[in-house]
Amino acid sequence: MHASQYHINTLKEAPTEAEVASHQLMTRAGMIRKAAGGIYTYMPMGLRVLRKIENIIRQEMDRSGAIELLMPVVQPAELWVESGRWEKYGDELLRIKDRHQRDFVLQPTSEEVITDIARNEIHSWRQLPINFYHIQTKFRDERRPRFGLMRGREFTMKDAYSFDRNAEDAQASYDNMYDAYMRIFGRLGLNFRAVAADTGSIGGSRSHEFQVIADTGEDLLVYNPDTDYAANIELAPAPCLLAERAAPGEALVKTATPEAPKCELVAQQLGLDLTATVKSVVLATDLEEDGQTKTTVYLLLVRGDHEVNDIKVSKLPGFEKGHRLATEEEIVAVFGCKPGYLGPIGTRQPVQVIADLTVANMSDFVCGANEEGFHYTGVNWGRDLPEPVKADLRNVVHGDPAPEGGKLAIQRGIEVGHVFFLGDVYSKKLNATFLETDGKPAVMQMGCYGIGVSRIAAAAIEQNHDERGMIWPRALAPFEVVICPIGFTKSDAVRQTATDLYTQLKEQGVDVILDDRDARPGIMFADWELIGVPLRITIGERGLKEGMVEMQARRDASSTNVPVEQIAQVSVERLATL
Repeated sequence: MHASQYHINTLKEAPTEAEVASHQLMTRAGMIRKAAGGIYTYMPMGLRVLRKIENIIRQEMDRSGAIELLMPVVQPAELWVESGRWEKYGDELLRIKDRHQRDFVLQPTSEEVITDIARNEIHSWRQLPINFYHIQTKFRDERRPRFGLMRGREFTMKDAYSFDRNAEDAQASYDNMYDAYMRIFGRLGLNFRAVAADTGSIGGSRSHEFQVIADTGEDLLVYNPDTDYAANIELAPAPCLLAERAAPGEALVKTATPEAPKCELVAQQLGLDLTATVKSVVLATDLEEDGQTKTTVYLLLVRGDHEVNDIKVSKLPGFEKGHRLATEEEIVAVFGCKPGYLGPIGTRQPVQVIADLTVANMSDFVCGANEEGFHYTGVNWGRDLPEPVKADLRNVVHGDPAPEGGKLAIQRGIEVGHVFFLGDVYSKKLNATFLETDGKPAVMQMGCYGIGVSRIAAAAIEQNHDERGMIWPRALAPFEVVICPIGFTKSDAVRQTATDLYTQLKEQGVDVILDDRDARPGIMFADWELIGVPLRITIGERGLKEGMVEMQARRDASSTNVPVEQIAQVSVERLATL
C-alpha cells in the first residue's frame, strides 16, 4: 500500500465529547467518524484493525470446531415474545415495525434466532454436538452512549452458540470455548484476565468474562496475586471479617449526631473508626398478587466502609423478580424518619432486616436512631436487636481475605469477551428438542459465547497509548511497518531504496505501507506515531551515503541505524518481538 493512494486524514484535536483515550485517538487518527450518538463509520484505517481482529477470531473459532453462519440484524418479535424477553429486556431493545405493522427488533443479541434455527435443523442426537457462530452488527439503544467504541449503540460482535445432548457434554463445549478464547486474546497481544462473572440478562449458571486490564475500564476485577483466582467484583464472595462476635461492652445510648447523615460524618463526630458504624440501605420489591401490587420494604445493613453489591442482592430470596430503592415516602412510613438517620431499632412498622456477614458479627456498633440528628451507640445483636437474617451483601475491598488464602487485590478492566453456560434457558422455552438414542425427545443444552470485536479495538488503545498516540500490538495494527522516505520525489536513491525495501517486505508477508506523500519529516512522523504503527523505517540521503537507514519501534525512545542490505531481514526479526 502506498500512502498517496490511501485515505489518511489525521486531526490535531479530538472532538470535545471524546472523554477517553481510545475515542480521542481513533478520531484524531481518522479511524472512526461519528454518524450519530454511539454510531460510527469505520474509516479505512479503522476497518483494517477490525478485520485483523475478526481474522484471528475466525481462525481460532474454526480451529475449535465451530461453524460460521450469518444471522439477520432484524429479528421477528415473535421469537422474543416466545422467549419472554420482549418485555423483560428493557429499553435497550430497539423495537421497530415494518410497513405491515409487524413487530421486529434490531438485534442486540441472537439467542432467540439461533435457538429457532436449532429446533428446525437439528433432529437427532447424531447431529450433536454443534457450535454455530457469526460476526455481525448489533444495536443496543444505550441510554447514554459514551466513550466512542467502548460504549456505543451500534457495534460489531462475534456470537457463538453450542448445542449438546446433556449438561456434561455442554460443559465440555464450554471448556473448549474457554480455551479458544484464551488463545484468541493471547494472539491479540493484550494484557487480559479471565474472571468468574455473573450471567446477567442472558441467563444461565456458569460464566466467565475476559477483561482487558486498563485504568479506564468500567468493571472492577478482584484477583489474588499469588494464585489464579479472579472474579468480577459483582460475583466475588465477601467473607465475614470478624471470626466471632464479641460480648457487649457498652450500654445502648441514643446519641446526638447533628448534621451527620452519612457514616463518615458520624464517625468523625463521635471520634470512632468508620468500621464501628453500620450503613442502612432501604430497598423495596413489587410483586403482583391477585391483580394487585404487593410492596415489601427491606433494610439491608453493611459496615460503614463497605458498599452494597446489587447483583448479590438480586439473588436473595424475595428479590428474584427485581428490586428498587425505596421512595422517601415509603421510608418515612416504615421508619418514621427521612434517610440519613435510619436503623433497625424502633422502626414505625415491622421491617425485614438483612445484615451482611461482617455486620452480623459486629458488637457495640453505631447505627441510625430513626430520628433526625441522632444515632444509637453501643448496639448489640441479641440484646438490643433480634438476630438478623445473614447474607453476603457487599463488594469486596482491597486486602480482603482471598477464598483460597492470601489477600485480594482489585484492578479495573474492560469486558471484551464473555462465555456462558445457558443450559435449557432458551431451548426449553422455544422447544428446541432432538431425538435421543431411545427415540424420545430431549431438550438441547446450550452455551453462549460473545466477543466484542469493535470494543477490542478501543480496549487495545486504552491499554497501549502514550502522549503521541496509539501503540498497536503487531497483531492488531492497521499496518505492521511504515517506510518513511525523506525527499521521496527529490532523491532517486531514496526513492529506489524505499521502493525496493517495500517490495522485499511485501514478499515476506509483512503488512507494510510506503509513505510516498513527500510530506515534511515532522508531519510524517507525527502521523505515524498517532496511528501507532509498530515499526517505522526512515530512509534519507544522508544515511544512505553511509549505507544506513533508521529503524525505530513505536515503543522505543530512539532509533537504530541498520545497514541497507540488512534492513529487510532485521525488520522481520524485530517485528517478531513486537
